Amino acid sequence: GTARGRRTRLAWTTAAAVAAGLLLVCVAAAPGALAFLGFQRDRGTEVESLGALVFHVWRQFGWEGRVELHYGSLEFLGPHVGLVSTLALGLSVVAFGWLLVWRLRARTFGASTAADAAFTAVLLFTTTSRVISPQYMLWLVGLAAVCLVLRASRMVWPAVLVVAATGVTQLEFPIGFVHVVTSDAQGLTLMFLRNGLLVAASVLAAATLWRDTVRAPVREEVRVAEPALSRAGSADTPASAP
Repeated sequence: GTARGRRTRLAWTTAAAVAAGLLLVCVAAAPGALAFLGFQRDRGTEVESLGALVFHVWRQFGWEGRVELHYGSLEFLGPHVGLVSTLALGLSVVAFGWLLVWRLRARTFGASTAADAAFTAVLLFTTTSRVISPQYMLWLVGLAAVCLVLRASRMVWPAVLVVAATGVTQLEFPIGFVHVVTSDAQGLTLMFLRNGLLVAASVLAAATLWRDTVRAPVREEVRVAEPALSRAGSADTPASAP
């Protein structure tokens, strides 16, 4: 979210070097530090995620899968769960690709660009994730708040949608979680509403970020030079009376 130049290159290089150094320290000091990557690979589709809507609806027509506690969350397990999980991962890859294209094509950077980009990125990855736990909404609300305190930010409506989605999340967990797990009418309504709000917020945030940084004209300082009076011109000026 920063303008191109030496400072940005230095920031990215420093961040990459620090991250690589910390990774090496963690791997050396704690064997198995990267085991969580395998756990994520083996996870199913969590009942609150966007992809879970497929199975919530399919259960009404006799889907033979089940809901079980798996890797710390209640997930759908059964036929075609692997396919839906792979598609969700593919959506996350598409989101990352879009962010990369945006960064390469962005030309206009304002005071709120970094915050807007961070909010949009976390929103995209949260929405496309195989797991959307209620605590994820806290990340989005916090980033939305940062955007809203910056006058230059255009993320007002995406932020409003995120706050609305957070309210619905409180209704589905913990209040109505049993309805979500059993995929009844109330659970379906809550999941379609919450995830629909997240999808709408994601699309709107991405479109806003693109419009404000890629399509917006590059702002250039225009200096208006005042016409200088020539000596010849000043000589023609009538002298004032004594």
